[in-house]
Amino acid sequence: MAGRIVVGVDGSAPSLKALKWAAGQAALTGYSLQAVISWEYPASWATLMPGVPPEFDPERLAKQILDESLDKALDPRVAAATTRTVVSGNATQALLDAAEGASLLVVGDRGRSGFKAAVLGSVSAHVTQHAPCPVVVVRGEVAGADGSA
Repeated sequence: MAGRIVVGVDGSAPSLKALKWAAGQAALTGYSLQAVISWEYPASWATLMPGVPPEFDPERLAKQILDESLDKALDPRVAAATTRTVVSGNATQALLDAAEGASLLVVGDRGRSGFKAAVLGSVSAHVTQHAPCPVVVVRGEVAGADGSA
């Protein structure tokens, strides 16, 4: 039975790097590739953004980010063969759920959060501790001794 590689994508540069790495590993092993993106409404939206336009569709936006990421990072044939999964909910839980039965889970070292000083982002740190399969964290730019990227 062929394996499956799951990769977390959020459109950030580290996730694009992880996507490229995962696609390369899938090509080497013959495993299938599944790209996962999640979306959720922040709890604060009800008070901070009472006027959210009714046409705003975060699921559609997440699908668009996923499609654009695959188109940008992968060869068109590889992108077309990649399973695309858009999940409503917490990113960490979405990746852990998708990784059930997978051969490998791949994430970037940071996502869209602004904490550049962190060695790992909260999602990558959590999945390395709780994933049901091996995890690869693909590093982005290596920070210099002074913390600059």
